[in-house]
Amino acid sequence: MSKVLREGRNLEDAQKVAIMIHGRGGTAESILSLKDSLNLKDFALLAPQAPENTWYPYSFMAPDKSNEPSFSQSIKTIDEMVNMAYSHGYKSEQIFFIGFSQGACLALEYATQNAGNYGGVIAFTGGLIGENIREEKYSGDFKQAKVFIGSGFKDPHVPLSRIEASEKLMTKLGAVVKTLIFEDYEHTIRKKEIDWVNENIL
Repeated sequence: MSKVLREGRNLEDAQKVAIMIHGRGGTAESILSLKDSLNLKDFALLAPQAPENTWYPYSFMAPDKSNEPSFSQSIKTIDEMVNMAYSHGYKSEQIFFIGFSQGACLALEYATQNAGNYGGVIAFTGGLIGENIREEKYSGDFKQAKVFIGSGFKDPHVPLSRIEASEKLMTKLGAVVKTLIFEDYEHTIRKKEIDWVNENIL
């Protein structure tokens, strides 16, 4: 299993679990710093660390084979986090995914490959992974689980067209998707995103 940082409440007595996934070049520590802004006081926080700070080597829209075997290993890492929560008695509606950039893409991808009634999927700048979105990769039913995607309208890494296609597919699988698209070019997490997530998901 990958190195995992734990903060917040203990898994044994928390009400909810947040799996927090850092971006390319980031660290488990960096994504955990969001606990100072997000309403996570009742959560056990699990933040896996990517090997060499990268979940997969190329763009999330690169040819699928070029990101292997790193991509499959990263999906397995998130699956280990989810199974850890299940083994402690948590139900899907008590599990939340929070990611930024490459981590947001991974959060969306894992949750959609394994669609279920999660507490929430929070993607600060991300979309489903792959050169093309292939519907046959995804299965399950979100059962009205809440999904949030925030981004700039011309983000340097994540095209708006991929966010829109991701929203369409996740909605088809039963998710309630909220996108907030900002009129800027910044690859960042904005206060308005934090505020919306705190008020509507956490």
